Amino acid sequence: MKKGYFYIAVAVVMFTSFEVVLKFVAGQINSVQLTLCRFSIGFLFLLPVALRTLKKRGNRLDRRSVAYFALLGFIGIALCMPILHMAVSYTNSSVAAVMFSCNPVFVTFLAYFLLKEPIKPRHIAALALEILGTVVIISPWDTKLNMTGVLLALLATLLFSLYGVMGKRKVAQFGGAVVTCFSFLFGSLIVLVFILFSHVPAVAQLFQGMGLDGFANVPVFAGYTLHNLPYVLFVSVGVAGIGFCAYFLAMEYQPASVVSLVYFFKPALSPVLAWMVHGEEISQSMFIGIVFIVAGSLCSIIPGIIESKRGKT
Repeated sequence: MKKGYFYIAVAVVMFTSFEVVLKFVAGQINSVQLTLCRFSIGFLFLLPVALRTLKKRGNRLDRRSVAYFALLGFIGIALCMPILHMAVSYTNSSVAAVMFSCNPVFVTFLAYFLLKEPIKPRHIAALALEILGTVVIISPWDTKLNMTGVLLALLATLLFSLYGVMGKRKVAQFGGAVVTCFSFLFGSLIVLVFILFSHVPAVAQLFQGMGLDGFANVPVFAGYTLHNLPYVLFVSVGVAGIGFCAYFLAMEYQPASVVSLVYFFKPALSPVLAWMVHGEEISQSMFIGIVFIVAGSLCSIIPGIIESKRGKT
């Protein structure tokens, strides 16, 4: 149990700082290109640990598991991450971080359908509070907030929730490090294939015609400098490698809904960190929305922790 909460704490530190650090390289490096870099480095960082885990457990990757990891990589990396990067480019990093904090609600309901984890009245109450908080933060009446960035952040949240819940299915069999490592591998390969296709003239023209210039002629090495290299390494080794691995390692000890406790801390800590680092303002609507989202997360998670403790006494 204690190990589970330790891994949750590590994931909190990494995930909370992601959007804030990402802001330092936004506009300098193509989002698809950065996704390839982050998860390729993350894969290499985790590979020795994953191979050691496979050997220790006496497991081998069969075709079915390989296909499953490829699907995980497609959903959680090839789709989710470029969308989240685009969201940060359209709106404040704190807004993207708070939108991403809706993860516990998505995880709860996806875990019910995919993992048969029960939904209780507190989960319904949490959903209502999370939605209310999101609406307050989005403030449709506030024209200063870019709705494209908000919608992209919410879509990325749904995809990441699906990635986490589906990944838990394989955690018991292979371990968190293996699930993370090989989903990174196949996600990176899929992104690389897309990058190669983006240089086909017809494909590039199609994306440019749709106003998606960032998906046309995607570079592989351009844009990296000595100035932004530390930030790239942090989001690659720190957030992707250590953060994602800790997230799945926590699932070896806790239910998916409890592991999503990570996203209880994000809305409270990310805006403060963004204010400290980037000077981003914490508006009244942002503060009120944070309160609702935090209340929703507490409503969903804390009673479950209390119940699990009572069950042991």
